Amino acid sequence: MNINNEQEAHAAVAGWLNDPIKAQLRNLQLAIEKMELAQMYYEQKGNVQGVERLRNCLNILAARKAEIDQELL
Repeated sequence: MNINNEQEAHAAVAGWLNDPIKAQLRNLQLAIEKMELAQMYYEQKGNVQGVERLRNCLNILAARKAEIDQELL
């Protein structure tokens, strides 16, 4: 799933809620890695808006990952 903005990040997280925890973690990790690479690309191009948008998306995904990690404790 491509995540290009905050709304899509929220939709992705919502779509994964019914998946098993391991699948959710895998999907979150893959999405985070992909977005980090995209963020580096935007940084190199000097696209401040793109960097900020991806930072917000990464925060959304990281928050869900932290929720799952907390549940597993």
